[in-house]
Amino acid sequence: MAEANLDPVFQIQRVYLKDVSLEQPNSPEILLNPEQPAVDIQLGVDATPVAEGLFEVSVTATVQTKIADKTVFLVEAKQAGIFEIRNVPAEQMGAILGIACPQIVYPYLRGNVADVIQRGGFPPVHMAEINFQAMYEQQQAQAAAEPAAPQIIV
Repeated sequence: MAEANLDPVFQIQRVYLKDVSLEQPNSPEILLNPEQPAVDIQLGVDATPVAEGLFEVSVTATVQTKIADKTVFLVEAKQAGIFEIRNVPAEQMGAILGIACPQIVYPYLRGNVADVIQRGGFPPVHMAEINFQAMYEQQQAQAAAEPAAPQIIV
């Protein structure tokens, strides 16, 4: 009888742009304003099991620029990847899904966001490199600090 292969497996199956939108709600008037817009960038990471040993990890970005209280443009994008992860200790899965996978997906997201913004007629917004390990550790610390919801037993 052949031995089962229990070596850890970590493979990228596919990286893809799952969703992207660009809105310019105040064009063309806002485009005539010479002021420099303020830029706000929000990021999020999500991991979802797809099948046995397969996970979809997505990184979302919302990039909004405003002059005063008027939006110049708003870009929302979600870049995802399917990863095969097998024979990995359970205590390491969170870090793999929250650090390693987003680090692979994020450069694609950065490029797609910059491209969409430039195609919309604006100078590209170059999103900074992200330390996903620090982001993951911060999320873990916040989760540990939150009190557990009281359980009601009936």
